[in-house]
Amino acid sequence: MGTKREIVEELDTMDGFERVRLADVADVVRGVTYKKDDATEKPTKGLIPILRANNIQDGTLELDGDLVYVPRDLVSDEQVLRKGDIVIATSSGSKDLVGKAAPMREDWHGSFGAFCAVVRPRKEIHPLYLVHFLGSPEYKDLIRDKALGVNINNLRRGDLEDLQIPLAPLPEQRRIVSAIETQLGRLDAAAARLHVAKAKLKRYKQAVLKAAVEGELVELEVRLSRGSKFEHASELLKIKDDNSEGQKRRAGRMWGSGHVPVLTDEERDRLPEGWAWTKVRALGYSPEDAVQVGPMSMKSEDFRDDGTPVLNVGCVKWGEFDETKLNYLPEAKAREFERYRIKPGDVLFTRSGTVGRCAVAQAHQDGWLMTFHLLRARTNPKKCLPDYLRTVFEGAPHILRQTKDASIGSTRAGFNTNLLAELDVPLPPMREQVRIVAAVEQSMERIRDIDTTLDAQLMQSTRLRQAVLKRAFEGRLV
Repeated sequence: MGTKREIVEELDTMDGFERVRLADVADVVRGVTYKKDDATEKPTKGLIPILRANNIQDGTLELDGDLVYVPRDLVSDEQVLRKGDIVIATSSGSKDLVGKAAPMREDWHGSFGAFCAVVRPRKEIHPLYLVHFLGSPEYKDLIRDKALGVNINNLRRGDLEDLQIPLAPLPEQRRIVSAIETQLGRLDAAAARLHVAKAKLKRYKQAVLKAAVEGELVELEVRLSRGSKFEHASELLKIKDDNSEGQKRRAGRMWGSGHVPVLTDEERDRLPEGWAWTKVRALGYSPEDAVQVGPMSMKSEDFRDDGTPVLNVGCVKWGEFDETKLNYLPEAKAREFERYRIKPGDVLFTRSGTVGRCAVAQAHQDGWLMTFHLLRARTNPKKCLPDYLRTVFEGAPHILRQTKDASIGSTRAGFNTNLLAELDVPLPPMREQVRIVAAVEQSMERIRDIDTTLDAQLMQSTRLRQAVLKRAFEGRLV
């Protein structure tokens, strides 16, 4: 494979192709500049919707979400979008996102903001020929070079106008577009099937978790055949509370009060034989210690590049942690938060943003800290296995209903210690908890393997898409 310069030189001499400036075949239009006070997020008569850089996603324009509206007299006639226009992001905090482009494929009365530009093809160039070039590896290399070394990556109008593009005669452009559309159509159809498979896999995962907490993943007759003495979960709840740690913690109230909706009769009657309904607060070593929130006094300005790891709301995913998003506190500062140290087996629960994402702390996370935006549930493992409680939090339909209805906060969802402590838990006997956790993990491992395979195939589809565009603009596709 030659260098970029060699490829350019090859194209310059390629029969039928010539290098032209983008400004020679298209008009580049600046976005609308407006004051913050002039914009609103509510559509109102006399206002016009404005697309922004975050409306450009995966080569398409999102026309029905996250828009702002400004007075029509701030928008020139040239800045009103037309079918066939190509909207380009001209500013981004990431060099990989600046320059992303998508076509206006329909009639839509709107405009675009100052961090975008529009490329409007003239009659010398097939619109889809230009659209596909603006998604090609060569275009991305050219844009990346222009944005290199800038903290906030910006593309000036002149940067776009000076872009050198390989231009074929119109009949050849049509042939190239036809070949690209055929190849990409097949790839898009395959990718769509992969996305459908991922959606089905997600539903299957939820079905497994639901079955686990409703007593359907482990067969009843197998349960009853284990031993002559039938176990009942109510015996677990008689285990004497142990507050040997000597730490009395009060479940505080944050973001108002709120309440957990009661179980419906249908939900309450669904409990399998030998199980018992209980509350999260009853599963700890003591009711005061079962649930805790992270410290309010921990400040983001105290975080450093190393020290004691601190789990934040972005770290907690469904059933796992993303440790690439950890914060760190200096050791001396971390010692001020000893009572908030995490132990293996703690169930971490997000209390803001997407309420209810949860994962179980592992051995290597012993002694880490958590922020104010997380709650932790610490069970007595003689009563309830942490992995079983996490399965309940993620898989029980009534928990999803309770967390949604109990979430509080006017601008975003929120949760507090009292609400988490009052969630209803369908508790099986201990021997059954062990078997349920093992069965769930076996199913989750299979699901993860399939999901990894699907992701690899989607990545391959993306690479093939780029290969098609690369060949097309090297003159090797038709």
